[in-house]
Amino acid sequence: MIEELSRIERDVYELILRAGELMAKDIPLKKAGVIPGLIRKGLIEVYRRRVSPSSEKRHKYLRVRDE
Repeated sequence: MIEELSRIERDVYELILRAGELMAKDIPLKKAGVIPGLIRKGLIEVYRRRVSPSSEKRHKYLRVRDE
C-alpha cells in the first residue's frame, strides 16, 4: 500500500510515523491536503486529546494506524 502513495503522501506519512503522534496543525499547510486521502486509505487515524489536564480544550492529533 505504501508503494502506491505519491511523494507528498509518503512525506506526510513518514513525518507522522517518525513523530509517533503529531498535532494536525503542525503539518505544513501545503502538505495538509493529503491527510484526508491517507485517512481513507486507512494509513493514519485522527483522534482528539486534551491539551492539558486542567483544560477542557481538545486538539486533533494524528497517528499511524496499527495494522
